[in-house]
Amino acid sequence: MTAEQLAAIAAVVLSLLMSYVPGLSTKFGNLDATTKRLVMAFLLLVITAGAVGLSCAGLDQSFVCSQAGVWQAVQVFITALAANQTTYMITPKAKAKSG
Repeated sequence: MTAEQLAAIAAVVLSLLMSYVPGLSTKFGNLDATTKRLVMAFLLLVITAGAVGLSCAGLDQSFVCSQAGVWQAVQVFITALAANQTTYMITPKAKAKSG
């Protein structure tokens, strides 16, 4: 599996967690659309940076610790972000409780 495929899977799982986990989905659902996008982008950035950090520390082989590796990480981040946002758009949203 490529780094892009793993990142896309992680992004989809993150989106599904935010949509379906009780409590988390409610808190996330109460945020405005821009904040939701920023939260998801930040979490994916942290995951991508962590993967690069692990590679540079010699604990993982996902990325080469070089300028080319950083460029690959940027591409992986963009792929993950696209997968995440697409998944979130197609998952059902919690309905606001009345009363």
